[in-house]
Amino acid sequence: MALQYDLVVVGSGPGGYVAAIRASQLGLKVGVVERESLGGICLNWGCIPTKALLKSAQVFEYLNHAGDYGLKADGVGYDFNAVIQRSRGVADGMSKGINFLFKKNKIDVVSGTGKLTAPGKVEVTKQDGSKETVEAKSIILATGARSRELPALPIDGKKIIGYRQAMVLPQLPKRLVVVGSGAIGVEFAYFYRTMGSEVTVVEYLPRIVPVEDEEVSRQMEKSFKKIGVNVMTSAEVTKVDTSGEGCNVTIKTAKGEQQIACDVVLSAAGVVTNLENIGLEELGIKVEKGRIIVDDFYQTNVPGIFAIGDIVPGPALAHVASAEGIICVEKIAGHHPEPLNYQNIPGCTYASPEIASVGLTEEEAKKQGYDILVGKFPFSASGKASAGGVKDGFVKVIFDKKYGEWLGAHMIGSNVTEMIAEVVVARKLETTGHEIIKSVHPHPTMSEAIMEAAAAAYGEVIHL
Repeated sequence: MALQYDLVVVGSGPGGYVAAIRASQLGLKVGVVERESLGGICLNWGCIPTKALLKSAQVFEYLNHAGDYGLKADGVGYDFNAVIQRSRGVADGMSKGINFLFKKNKIDVVSGTGKLTAPGKVEVTKQDGSKETVEAKSIILATGARSRELPALPIDGKKIIGYRQAMVLPQLPKRLVVVGSGAIGVEFAYFYRTMGSEVTVVEYLPRIVPVEDEEVSRQMEKSFKKIGVNVMTSAEVTKVDTSGEGCNVTIKTAKGEQQIACDVVLSAAGVVTNLENIGLEELGIKVEKGRIIVDDFYQTNVPGIFAIGDIVPGPALAHVASAEGIICVEKIAGHHPEPLNYQNIPGCTYASPEIASVGLTEEEAKKQGYDILVGKFPFSASGKASAGGVKDGFVKVIFDKKYGEWLGAHMIGSNVTEMIAEVVVARKLETTGHEIIKSVHPHPTMSEAIMEAAAAAYGEVIHL
């Protein structure tokens, strides 16, 4: 006898578990199919444990610069294994938190690997090989993504690793090559360099963090070079020889081939969706360029089957998956949610300095034909940043000259990932530059740099 539900969610990452909880709040009987740990990659092997590692690196950096604050901290060291274990403990605690929320919301967990066999039916294969069928009027696929493997970088888990292995290395590598400089690559480069590894970042495109505004990229490269990260842009790893004790990495650059010896190569060249063996072909669910095609409310071309998160078009970000999950189940429950505005999604990178951005870059705004006003406020002019010893970076804002529409904001500096939400909310409320200038920001704070940058765009800046 198959287990019967109103909704079955396949995958319990930040898309799946949030969708399940919201559906339960709306009165649906929910079952979640999960093959590993509750919380998915984000909680167990992504967003959360990496932030724990980065915090350890940041504290270590502070201790090493205690003299800058008039303090003495002699004999500063670390236990690398304890740093890793703290990170795993944080992840474990978060996963247990999801378990608690599921119990509180009366959500059933069906452990195993799910596969669609017909509309309304999911076959779950348990670890022991036995099978069980769950049935529901609505099914949400939220199977997420994994590390992309480049042809020149076949991941072996020891010398050539993905982000999962990068979080649990048994010892600190003396020399590390990071391939790719998106959020994952940059965060691990910062972590390992701060802990003492020699780090080289190899980026195929002409600048690091290539999706960010060009000025942010330049500042990040400057900050990386300051801490001794070797940055190679317009460069491509063509092969890695792992036959010796370490790795010999061949890198193609404009100046010809270069060889770099290292202990470990981290492949951080993006992610690939988990679409294999989940029943898409059998049911004729439409897929394009590795993503499931869905409507504004995440229904696939097969009625009753929905998809959210990394497996659908849009940014592969935890907060996007959560938002999609909520919209999806509200629609299933008969509500009238607003479709998600993908032009107002914040992106964050948690290295040091942090990066946060939303909306159009300066280049994109110009390409789209806007007549723009650009304001920039450096943290070197911020009292709070000076007091905190974190003067690197800036806030940059872009407004449409004609109507005052806030087109984009780009920040690099300490704590900017906590500041970007102001811009996201302001843009949602269609706030203009002058309204930001006239909104009193507390002093001294890092966040008043947003007000100052807006003032700079309109020629009214006080502290520059």
